[in-house]
Amino acid sequence: MNQVLLYISLFTAIFAFFLSFIACVRLGKFVNMVKGLDWQQVVQLTGDVASLKRSIQQTNNRLNGQHSPKVADQEILQQLLQAQAKPKPNGQLGG
Repeated sequence: MNQVLLYISLFTAIFAFFLSFIACVRLGKFVNMVKGLDWQQVVQLTGDVASLKRSIQQTNNRLNGQHSPKVADQEILQQLLQAQAKPKPNGQLGG
């Protein structure tokens, strides 16, 4: 039982070391990437992201609106079917 706990703790420590190494590498890449970035560029990027987000939301709303059932369309179809079912007068009097 003690050996199992020892191996589990060893594996957990190695896994934690591996994850911290990956985090350090990613942080180093991020720091190198934004080293020459000034605040004006940050403001422009933020504005670009906001406009893209708004555009995507509008597109999604349009697509979702196309697939939703509309009650008004169903009522119009029912009225059309009822109008076709009624006989049309031809102007002659019957008798």
